[in-house]
Amino acid sequence: MSGLNNSRGQRQVYLSLASQKEECKDSLLSVIEQQIIPRLLNVHQLFPAEVQALREDESVSEQPEFLAFTQHCVSGDARQANAIVDALMTRGLAHDRIFLELITPAARHLGVLWDQDLCDFTQVTCGLAMMHQMIYRLGYESPAGPSSEGERERIMLACAPGSQHFLGLTIVADFFRQAGAEVVLEISSTESELLRAVANEWFDVVGISVAIQAQLQALPELIRHLRASSGNPKVRVVLGGPIFLMQKCTPQDLGADAIFTDAREAVGAVKQLVRSN
Repeated sequence: MSGLNNSRGQRQVYLSLASQKEECKDSLLSVIEQQIIPRLLNVHQLFPAEVQALREDESVSEQPEFLAFTQHCVSGDARQANAIVDALMTRGLAHDRIFLELITPAARHLGVLWDQDLCDFTQVTCGLAMMHQMIYRLGYESPAGPSSEGERERIMLACAPGSQHFLGLTIVADFFRQAGAEVVLEISSTESELLRAVANEWFDVVGISVAIQAQLQALPELIRHLRASSGNPKVRVVLGGPIFLMQKCTPQDLGADAIFTDAREAVGAVKQLVRSN
């Protein structure tokens, strides 16, 4: 009898876990449909008419590259993902069509991969973060031109070259957005891509997240190059990331304006840095 009760108890636990897993999947799919497309990616600000048309007409065509684009985003391959966008632009495809026919179906397919247990939460986070970056790219490379200095703080957040810990950056970006800042989450795998990104728009602050000790040695030169390439001659460069919980450094050691290990603390301090300019 005891064995039978244990078997029933294990079965109930299994069913409960299975139910929670399905609820988690449903929740993520809902986020992808209702927020990622278009709310989380802020595309309603870039293509309002087209997004409204998408909501009214679900029969939007898909570019055949969207499956490969999805896989590159999931694996964090920014070079290949950008190459697909470059090729579509070279063919003369308008930015709104790239969003509607490439990024939108890619985001939906990412939800399918999650639903079928073909990717994990980290891969989903990486994929969505990279698609987020692509939307900003389409925005600031539009005929309207790059964003410039304004009343709200404009912040670019990126990993140091060699890292792709996007989940932490996404959380930090949310803290800044809640405080009223405009945040661009840059997904770049090399220094040259980072420098191109910081030159394309006005940023009050560039935040670099550092994960491993090996990246510290290259930081002073990277920061010098960021300042030289920035469209804002008085750009502030701040650092954060898990390495600074283990390695004691001062901003002066690395040529930065500040180092933060707490996202909530960083929000207020960054506002002060911008005002001091």
